[in-house]
Amino acid sequence: MSPSPLRIGNASGFYGDRFSAFREMLEGGALDVLTGDYLAELTMLILGRDRMKDPTAGYAKTFLRQMEQCLALAVEKRVRIVTNAGGLNPAGLAAALRALATRLGLSVRVAHVEGDELLARAGALGLGSPLTANAYLGAWGIAECLRAGADIVVTGRVTDASLVVGPAAAHFGWGREDWDGLAGAMVAGHVLECGAQATGGNYAFFTELDARRPGFPLAELYADGSSVITKHAGTGGAVSVDTVLAQLLYEVGGARYAGPDVTARFDSVALAEAGKDRVRISGVRGEPPPPTLKVCLNRLGGFRNETTFVLVGLDIEAKARLVREQLEAALPTPPRELRWTLVRTDREDAPTEEQAAAFLRVVAKDPDEKRVGRAFSGAAIELALASYPGFTLTTPPTDGMPYGVYTPAHVDAALVEHVAVLPNGTRVAIAPSARTLALAEVEPAPLPAPLPPGPMRRVPLGRIAAARSGDKGGTANIGLWVRTDAAWRWLAHTLTPERLRELLPEVQSLPVERHLFPQLRGLNFVIDGLLGEGVSSSTRFDPQGKALGEWLRARHVDIPEALLSEVAA
Repeated sequence: MSPSPLRIGNASGFYGDRFSAFREMLEGGALDVLTGDYLAELTMLILGRDRMKDPTAGYAKTFLRQMEQCLALAVEKRVRIVTNAGGLNPAGLAAALRALATRLGLSVRVAHVEGDELLARAGALGLGSPLTANAYLGAWGIAECLRAGADIVVTGRVTDASLVVGPAAAHFGWGREDWDGLAGAMVAGHVLECGAQATGGNYAFFTELDARRPGFPLAELYADGSSVITKHAGTGGAVSVDTVLAQLLYEVGGARYAGPDVTARFDSVALAEAGKDRVRISGVRGEPPPPTLKVCLNRLGGFRNETTFVLVGLDIEAKARLVREQLEAALPTPPRELRWTLVRTDREDAPTEEQAAAFLRVVAKDPDEKRVGRAFSGAAIELALASYPGFTLTTPPTDGMPYGVYTPAHVDAALVEHVAVLPNGTRVAIAPSARTLALAEVEPAPLPAPLPPGPMRRVPLGRIAAARSGDKGGTANIGLWVRTDAAWRWLAHTLTPERLRELLPEVQSLPVERHLFPQLRGLNFVIDGLLGEGVSSSTRFDPQGKALGEWLRARHVDIPEALLSEVAA
């Protein structure tokens, strides 16, 4: 007899997500497991700086406050909790949770997973001298803790999807080589990991649903690796093939999506409506994982500061040129980097002052804090009465702030100590996968037959295509999809890397990969180097690339009239 389906919810997609989500998910309906994802590359840097000030810190304090409100409810409802909120100090958070449970008079078995921390061995592993160095562990330490009866499992840096794969493997009794089941759970975990992004948050077609307060998602997982993505009844947003597909294409690469336990073949994923706010994911094939683990490295890159000049009315270009020359001449020692950006938001004969304004932004970066501190921002203020007419700044003088540089690396999985620390304190070493497969490029998917010639109309791409974009360090990705086979035939032939460079001039000189997913009527662009050295270091207007997809959707292209008629119908 097959085990019953496993209901896994998510209540956090990042450090700073909706505080009340844990209570909402616990009160909203039946769950077996509730996960919380708190970690990103930037979060590891933030936690690293916290630990520099206090060696006992390094975990997501928000989670502890959420548990103070919700732990009794989780115990009452027998919902197990799995979270990566342990960050750089999972043992510290586990100890704090035990103390909290004692104070609340609750009997709670807490376990944690450790071994991702590589900082002490960074030099020996060829990783340099970073501020943080953490390998992405997999799901088997989590599974071991749950099998030992843990009510809460705290991890450090694991892959986001591992928070779902671990409970699924423990519940269904999967072995290390149940590739398809593991891959199916991995895909479900990827859909859940960013919270409300699967239920209508940050969704290109948001006007089609009530997006004011999307509920958080949950997955019903089955023994064969298939799942149904849904949400609690009565919560906002929606779960549809499109909202799930939006998250599926978020921050991915090509057909092979590699993790420490399994490689999921994204070109095998099938999505289908399974009722109101229910989408079935099936057909996912899995392969062995690669022999290496990804490592997140963060180092302090120096200090940065920025200011924005408001330019109103006539002669915008001349005003920008004047103040730039003045500021650069006024700096006693020029910073290592000054990045100027003029944003022309102004209109001719504008009916309001704001509509007559353009913005000149300058970012200063240097290893020496003094060069980008008051010496920089004060020099900008001193120009107030001696520069262009209508001189205005958006901020007062500020000090420089440290910034981090993110670098991905890889190490042999056998060199990483993955350890499950069970509720009774027993330490269980988790061996790496016995079977691995070096990642190789998948044969590109064949192009569909092109649409026959016909009348065209020049309109925004977003009239027929949706998009979701994001970041992985300095790399940006843009996933796009359409809703009909005819639109897919047009999109696959039209939106090439060359065409993308034309539509997004900032991408012109950068390497661009395109990956096709015909079964999903989608494609994914991977743009290397657009985001520099990661979000903390980037000087772009949109440092995480979150709005790249919406910029692309707003660009005008020639679209067949027949496709636009489909949309209108």
